[in-house]
Amino acid sequence: MMEPPQTAIGEYSAEERSEMLRWAREAVSAAVLGEALGTGAPTEHLGERRGAFTSLHTNRKLRGCIGFVEPLYPLWQTVYETARAAATQDPRFLPIGADELTHLAVEISVISALRPIEPCHVEVGKHGLLISRGNRRGLLLPQVAAGAGWTAEEFLAQTCIKAGLPPDTWRAGAKVEAFTAEVFGEE
Repeated sequence: MMEPPQTAIGEYSAEERSEMLRWAREAVSAAVLGEALGTGAPTEHLGERRGAFTSLHTNRKLRGCIGFVEPLYPLWQTVYETARAAATQDPRFLPIGADELTHLAVEISVISALRPIEPCHVEVGKHGLLISRGNRRGLLLPQVAAGAGWTAEEFLAQTCIKAGLPPDTWRAGAKVEAFTAEVFGEE
């Protein structure tokens, strides 16, 4: 039997979180305004390769969200890249306009490594999910299911739907993986 993934909550200090949020906001502004983006000197900890997602909200509604599941880049670069992409490349939304910059709230989810999980071990609010079958993949962050008030089965079904799969594909034939996330954002 597969064990659920270990949690990664509280890995980053308040200063590191603040720095990542600042980087994300600067990346969004630079992308929207067409400006060059300078890079800071990240700590060794923020230079570790990690997957992360940047979510942008306006009036508590999602306005863009892009991320990398795999740890492709150092975390500081992942934050820059996902923030720029969330502002300008999320296919569900029009690109962020300059007039929206002062109304945006930035949220970052630094994710743990993916681990296979048995559906009976999925915990809403703790786990994010990646469900795949063939060339289809769907991912939902832990806060999505918690915010929607879904049960674990609804969370599994909604992740299948996001992948373009029938909602019950998680029961048989799909690969189910979970991760945890350290989620923080601007007020």
